[in-house]
Amino acid sequence: QAQLLGAKGKRFAKKRYAEKAQMKKTLKMHDESSSRQKVDDDVEEGAIPSYLLDRDPTQRAKVLSNTIKQKRKEKAGKWDVPLPKVRPVAEEEMFKVLRTGKRKTKQWKRMVTKATFVGPGFTRKPPKYERFIRPTGLRFTKAHVTHPELKCTFNLDIISVKKNPNGPMYTSLGVMTRGTIIEVNVSELGLVTPAGKVVWGKYAQVTNNPENDGCINAVLLV
Repeated sequence: QAQLLGAKGKRFAKKRYAEKAQMKKTLKMHDESSSRQKVDDDVEEGAIPSYLLDRDPTQRAKVLSNTIKQKRKEKAGKWDVPLPKVRPVAEEEMFKVLRTGKRKTKQWKRMVTKATFVGPGFTRKPPKYERFIRPTGLRFTKAHVTHPELKCTFNLDIISVKKNPNGPMYTSLGVMTRGTIIEVNVSELGLVTPAGKVVWGKYAQVTNNPENDGCINAVLLV
């Protein structure tokens, strides 16, 4: 570990400090508030009244019922997205400019170079009005989704692209890069809500680079 000196060191220390503070806060939030705390054994002057003799001098902290506490503990690390930080993708990398027209001077078309999802009822616009071309070979309808608690992977249908962290335009185009949140059809897994209804769609986050691998791997957000 090379020592960071000067301004660099200060920046590093500041970043590290922020991380530690955040971690401590998270832990403290999900810490159990101990329900009963013993009061210091201060000897009071005079005798204790007879009706207090059999009482344990403890102060009852206001606590949530055990079930709620248990739920809190379970949830502590649950809603974290598997990939919190994602590399931003530049527009030049995402789209390839196509020269069109007879003289090859017009440059209004963009070809998407990443994996995309288009809905089942999708039809292309006529070539003259088409701005973005999503190649058929890079269109995906299924994803390999891992359930983090069951430690199993299922091949599920994609319903929609919920959010691409690179921006709303990529989301609406249905571009899937690493870190994108997609909605998958989990009806065949037989998951049920506490009310007993069957869950149909659930969100998952893409964990690989689909355009390199030729498949989409994702982790279910439970």
